[in-house]
Amino acid sequence: MDESSEPTGSTDPGELPEHAVVGGYRLVQRLGEGGMGVVHLALDRQGRAVALKMLRPLTATDADARARLRREVDALGRIESPRVAPIIDAELDGAHPFVVTRWVPGPALDDVVEERGPLSGVALHVLAVGLAEGIEATHAAGVVHRDIKPGNVLLLDGEPVLIDFGIAHLTDDVRLTGAGLVMGTPGYLAPEIVEGAPVGRATDWWGWAATLAYAASGRPPFGRGAMDAVLARVARGEPDLDGVDPRLAPLLLAALAPRAEDRPHQQEVVRALEVHARGGDVTDVIRTRPAAAPTQALATGGTEVLPQARPLPPPPSPTPSSWRAPAPAPPAVAAARTGAPLPPPAPMAARGSGSPVRSPAPLAQRPLTGPPTARPAYAAPPVPPRDPRIGLPLRTSSVAALLGLGVVGAAVAPTWTLLALAVLVALARSVDRAMTSLILRRHQRGQRPSDLPITAAIAPWHVVLGALSGVASLLLPLVVAAAAVFATSLVLSTLTGQGSPNGFIPLAVGGLFGLLMAWWGPGGASLRRGTRSCLRGATPGRASEAALVGVVALVAAALLLWGLLSQGSPSWSPVSDPSRWTFFGP
Repeated sequence: MDESSEPTGSTDPGELPEHAVVGGYRLVQRLGEGGMGVVHLALDRQGRAVALKMLRPLTATDADARARLRREVDALGRIESPRVAPIIDAELDGAHPFVVTRWVPGPALDDVVEERGPLSGVALHVLAVGLAEGIEATHAAGVVHRDIKPGNVLLLDGEPVLIDFGIAHLTDDVRLTGAGLVMGTPGYLAPEIVEGAPVGRATDWWGWAATLAYAASGRPPFGRGAMDAVLARVARGEPDLDGVDPRLAPLLLAALAPRAEDRPHQQEVVRALEVHARGGDVTDVIRTRPAAAPTQALATGGTEVLPQARPLPPPPSPTPSSWRAPAPAPPAVAAARTGAPLPPPAPMAARGSGSPVRSPAPLAQRPLTGPPTARPAYAAPPVPPRDPRIGLPLRTSSVAALLGLGVVGAAVAPTWTLLALAVLVALARSVDRAMTSLILRRHQRGQRPSDLPITAAIAPWHVVLGALSGVASLLLPLVVAAAAVFATSLVLSTLTGQGSPNGFIPLAVGGLFGLLMAWWGPGGASLRRGTRSCLRGATPGRASEAALVGVVALVAAALLLWGLLSQGSPSWSPVSDPSRWTFFGP
């Protein structure tokens, strides 16, 4: 790459020239920006897409900003999880510090909720479980993210990916209580961050709950407005959970407790998600806390002048006999002060109106549902399998080559082209039906050794359904193609005085519109998926794909030459020439 387009020290990242090169990465598009830097979609030397975050020139001279970028690099270098965008490259000591991570081609959670509304059902469960997996992987690497919020969660095919570790810290970092760490978005800052108290793993689980509350209701859990009012509601633990699934709300309310030691342990959170997925009650797993009572206006009387109070005598000096040592701090508080991991919270006493206080049985002895029996060993909640076709090459060049061949074929040999198209559509839809059936079966029952034999056994049924649906799906494209043929011939006749529906240009235009309607019209999703699956199977590598494109191009060129030698008169074999039909002529 040409390094002559490197930015100068006076150039702001928001004003970089088009396709500028930074550290060997060519910038393509600005994805977002903040007070400290700008995130760009960029291409590496091999043409692969990456996300490049670069500090602004004025910010690059700030030692704190560079330290924050270095912390992000240190944190990401420790984490290995598909739920966290990994680091690829970084330049921290140069004139233009930047960090490069994997590009996640998905929108942020807050954008999705704002455009499409709150999440529910399977979508919300996938978000909750996936985000929990990302947090667990982060903590396993000894890192606390500290800024989990909807804007830092990207959705890739509905599954979350955690980004932006700019204010993350290692759990053994002595700078956790240093100055300048109260950074983030009000309403998604845990109470201990606002108060300057030590942070720990419970901090990220608080952000997890706040993010889920927003995704489930479509509103910030602590409202909007003045910063001091929002932070006050955070400190009091008064989230607004209206609109959240009532079966999930107790878990979020408990996880948003203002004191870290009152929040559920991460194992309790995962167990509660498992229970919620089964349709059970999360209160069987977690300790509940009552919601804050609504504020009530108290009746007041008139102003009354009180008599002046007499001064109190000074308090007696403490004596050895009256002095008592302060009570020891709870284990969770002591662990937070020393930087150690938070211990699992002890069971709370059950509270009831007018009922005696009794301690519930330990979690390991309490069943999820049904009569009191021994609880089975905990297993992580099953994560629905992903569609294996997601993220695979789209074979765009092969699809474009076949489109060109179809257009030329429609102009030179329309009948044979239509028959070939019907066969290809039936094949593509049959393949898509078979793969979709396999994925759904694994989603419902899990992966089994019998999956492939069952798929092979019912393949003939998929072929029949693919053929029938393929023929039906071609009706609308044929109507569109015929309309385009006659419209083009009418335009040519008006402009040149010579235009026939049986001509080369009208048939080519009709073929183009018909193919586009078949590809993008109703039912086209199955055709697209099946076609790309067939192309990936036929051309597993770039060399084989290039060979296929070359062969298709040669066939299209041969057909075009044949059409020119035929003076633009198409071959309607094996049917009769439509020019002899009565509605084509006198």
